[in-house]
Amino acid sequence: MSTVTPAPGIESAPQHPPLKALIGMVLGPLLALIIWFAPLALEAKAKHALAIVALMVIYWALEPIDHGLTALLGCYLFWALGVTKFDTAFAGFTDSTPWFLFGAMLMGEAASRSGLASRIGYMVLGIVGTSYARLLLSVILLVFVLNFLVPSGMAQVAIIAPMLMGMVVAFGVEKGSNIGRGMFIILTYTCGLFNKMILAGGASILTRGLVEKLTGHPISWSLYFIAYLPATLLTIVACWLTILWLYPPEKKELPGGRKYLKDSLDALGPWKTAEKKALAWLVLAIALWSTDALHGVSPAVIAMGIGLAVSLPAIGVLRTKDVRSINFLLIIFLGGALSMGEVLIKTKALDTLTGVMMSWMEPMLASNFWAASALYWTGFVYHFALASELSMISTSLPVLIKYAQSHGYNPVAIAMLWNFASGGKLFVYQSSVLVLGYSFGYFEGRDLLKVGAVLTLIEGLIVMFLVPIYWPMIGLNWGL
Repeated sequence: MSTVTPAPGIESAPQHPPLKALIGMVLGPLLALIIWFAPLALEAKAKHALAIVALMVIYWALEPIDHGLTALLGCYLFWALGVTKFDTAFAGFTDSTPWFLFGAMLMGEAASRSGLASRIGYMVLGIVGTSYARLLLSVILLVFVLNFLVPSGMAQVAIIAPMLMGMVVAFGVEKGSNIGRGMFIILTYTCGLFNKMILAGGASILTRGLVEKLTGHPISWSLYFIAYLPATLLTIVACWLTILWLYPPEKKELPGGRKYLKDSLDALGPWKTAEKKALAWLVLAIALWSTDALHGVSPAVIAMGIGLAVSLPAIGVLRTKDVRSINFLLIIFLGGALSMGEVLIKTKALDTLTGVMMSWMEPMLASNFWAASALYWTGFVYHFALASELSMISTSLPVLIKYAQSHGYNPVAIAMLWNFASGGKLFVYQSSVLVLGYSFGYFEGRDLLKVGAVLTLIEGLIVMFLVPIYWPMIGLNWGL
């Protein structure tokens, strides 16, 4: 069947946006106007901030425009409509996280363009095996192990992504294939989930610090690990089966098996200079990330420094046109999402959300069986308003700890469960780790929605039995 190419100078018919985008385009402003003019018992700035946030969340969920443009639109409206000052409306861009993303994207680009990603992919497949199912399980286990070495979800994505890019090439499929989508979506999701079950990620460490500061009771690494060990093991299996179910591979085995791997590696020839340079910079990044407890350098500083290094003449591998190919709208997206959280805090709109949260949970907290589910699902919903787990924890956990102390509940148990709730996500804007994984272009927002919905439900079911049955067995009781 032949295709007709438009004649020069004649544009093809414009593509009509999908129905959900049209609904979002209308629903976002409509909901914002309703909240803006609604007779709510709120200060004007708090109400107006919530109105703009509603617009942003609807646009991010239904995608009538690019995520980055939505973020920029929200920041502009916060500023232009007088909701807050410019430095607050665009505060997320002064945070180190968007620039961590930029550095990691440059590192991924260097691994891809130098040919290093393909070579590593073939080599890893040669070790793990040629089965897609075994490869998928190895990715999940690798993420889990990396949590003990590299306490940064974004760094974990930056380390493993080049390997997966090479594996997709080895299987001979495209970015949008089930193999590509399945591997990248589970890499991205688990990099933001396993660090809620180990005292490794920023949110877990912040949770421990707040508990110790406000109650004087430290949370030991071993207690945290043992408390979530059953959940960790069940989650590893659940992640593996979920991806195999939602994204059945086009090819269960690598075509040609190990002979194909050997032939492909032979075809690449000896290591090229660009590959060696890219590998050296990536190894340096991993070494610095895994030893940050010794030198104290921020993971974001490391990512940005290595990203710039691979872009410099002579010592790097990227050319100017390679750097220009980076999707800068993703950096704007992350900066805008972080700005949204800062505006909610400064306008005190977040106080309203916290009040609603406590009014819903309070009747449920008396029973440790129902309390576990109430806390988990409330935390899951509360996270929709904030694009940072650190913002979620820092703005709400002190309220929960004080409530626990005054009502005879164990603040350690409540804090650990609240932090775990921040792992469940449906939309890309909810985490910088998700934005980085999304930036590689192997999955779309609807993929995250599907996988996030399934795994969040599974984690919610695990919590229902973990907290009231297993935790008391190890001395972690709900009541004091």
